[in-house]
Amino acid sequence: MNKMATSASSKLNKAVKQQYMNLPQGDKVQVMYIWIDGSGEGLRCKTRTLDFEPKRTEDLPEWNFDGSSTHQSEGSNSDMFLIPAAMFRDPFRKDPNKLVLCEVLKYNCKPAETNLRRSCKQIMNMVENHYPWFGMEQEYTILGTDGHPFGWPSNGFPGPQGPYYCGVGADKAFGRDIVESHYRACMHAGVQICGTNAEVMPAQWEFQVGPCEGINMGDHLWVARFILHRVCEDFGVVVSFDPKPISGNWNGAGCHTNFSTKEMREDGGLKVIEDSIERLAKRHKYHIQAYDPKGGLDNARRLTGHHETSNIDKFSAGVANRGASIRIPRSVGHEKKGYFEDRRPSANCDPYSVTEALVRTCLLKEEGDGPRNYK
Repeated sequence: MNKMATSASSKLNKAVKQQYMNLPQGDKVQVMYIWIDGSGEGLRCKTRTLDFEPKRTEDLPEWNFDGSSTHQSEGSNSDMFLIPAAMFRDPFRKDPNKLVLCEVLKYNCKPAETNLRRSCKQIMNMVENHYPWFGMEQEYTILGTDGHPFGWPSNGFPGPQGPYYCGVGADKAFGRDIVESHYRACMHAGVQICGTNAEVMPAQWEFQVGPCEGINMGDHLWVARFILHRVCEDFGVVVSFDPKPISGNWNGAGCHTNFSTKEMREDGGLKVIEDSIERLAKRHKYHIQAYDPKGGLDNARRLTGHHETSNIDKFSAGVANRGASIRIPRSVGHEKKGYFEDRRPSANCDPYSVTEALVRTCLLKEEGDGPRNYK
């Protein structure tokens, strides 16, 4: 049996740790502040003690951190502000402790470059009477600490794709303990996780979050990602959201995004869906730029037209077609109402950017290669 590369900290005695975690914490509460760093993909966190249990984000104090250590500012003016935005129960330290997702503001109180939540919230507020619902399907790959996919032979490849998707059995499903732990931790936290499955490439999995309305989609997906990083840390492995972690004849990783409005969900909604798809067809370039953190460069490795993807340069749509940019589920074609699935976002996309782009094009009816500026 080949030895899996796992982290040193995962080998520490967890029973000893549990002895301390079982100690009462008095009337104090630990709050872990979480934020997106300067890469637009990485998450950072730190904890402070409060002497009361916060009931809503407004109860939480603003905080700060050194932005020069997170690629968010230079050392001479490095203080960045953490503004609590969404609060969840802490599945690691348990009640009454909290996880809090924060927005990052610069010293001049303007949003940091990778704080895409602020503009997303503005756009969502403009369309709240449409009740935009989202569901995002987050694919990811479990890696050893050496960057090799979890459970793969150390000097080669597993058998070709086919038996792994929704597979069961030790030779087909690699890392289910992580998936189950993450699922339960999300449920405890209050994240709107709605499902999970093994994906086409071995050691690749997917979880789904939704339906979430408006800004909640981004909040819940980012916290679900944070929880997954933490669970993997406990098991000594690494989660990768890279859209094409293994080159060659292996499936990439996306973040398919399902979208509907009140009008689409009502009788005759298919017409509204088709109108939206027509708008999306004219704005393909803008969406590709919004759908990964590198303006489309990450997705270019994945959207090749093979492995259940569309071609990055061509827009396409179809009923039940997994090789299209936009897929209308067969049931929606049948019932003439419902939602559509945008298959273009990459696994490492920023959900705020994706959901904002969909609303701008489909509901605010914007055109052209860039977002419109609203005062």
